[in-house]
Amino acid sequence: MTDTSVTAVKLSDAAIRRRMLKEFWFYFSRNKGAVLGLIVFILLVLTAIFAPLLAPHDPTQQYRDALLVPPVWQEGGRAGFILGTDAVGRDMLSRLIFGARYSLFIGIVVVSVALSGGIIIGLIAGFYGRWIDTVIMRVMDVILAFPSLLLALVLVAVLGPGLTNAMIAIAIVYQPHFARLTRAAVMAEKQREYVTAARVAGAGNIRLMLKTILPNCLAPLIVQATLSFSSAVLDAAALGFLGMGAQPPAPEWGTMLAEAREFIMRAPWVVTFPGLAILISVLAINLMGDGLRDALDPKLKRS
Repeated sequence: MTDTSVTAVKLSDAAIRRRMLKEFWFYFSRNKGAVLGLIVFILLVLTAIFAPLLAPHDPTQQYRDALLVPPVWQEGGRAGFILGTDAVGRDMLSRLIFGARYSLFIGIVVVSVALSGGIIIGLIAGFYGRWIDTVIMRVMDVILAFPSLLLALVLVAVLGPGLTNAMIAIAIVYQPHFARLTRAAVMAEKQREYVTAARVAGAGNIRLMLKTILPNCLAPLIVQATLSFSSAVLDAAALGFLGMGAQPPAPEWGTMLAEAREFIMRAPWVVTFPGLAILISVLAINLMGDGLRDALDPKLKRS
């Protein structure tokens, strides 16, 4: 193949990628809620990255002369504490900003572990079938038979309280969802002609699974990963609220709620702001997931 032909092929591939990207953005942007969710998510990421620059105070610094100071717009508020302080004098705004780091870290770790394990398990079950598929899927069914938060609580109780163990437990609970999705997609794809052609050409099982079949199964997995990201944030906050997740004085939103629940009548802001942070973050990620589903699923694309 001449240099001119190689250049033409590269330009053709680049044009195809640009066209696919434009098509993706066209369908994604038609969902206004998804665009809004994407904007909020980007702001959340930027907040987490630049937390040390954005936070006016150290999130663990205690100001003993400023216990339960209300937000600046309420009577008794101080300009130095825009969203007020908690029961031990820590700045609420700074703790909320640093809490974004915990939420993103939890979502990334949980989804990465659950997605990786689920893809491996689903590929093996869907590709080989027979008794291997039966055994793997029955184990996945047993895990899915338990309520997710209850199973995560049991696993954390066995492993011990802490953010790391909470993330491991949540990843184990979410893994069957990815495994079942991967298995279904693999079973549909492995019967297609391009897989048969690759097999005839001499491709081995590993190459068939990873290079030939898996790339065509990614669309539903991406959508599920986005939705699981928001669920992981919510479940980690729930475990933190129950004292089984991140431990004080970590500025994790669920832990902040747990520390503030006894002051809900005296100082409602210490509960309201972490709750709103969880609500807005989870809602934004779910809206973004809906947009990804519309853009990646051919059945949902409208002419």
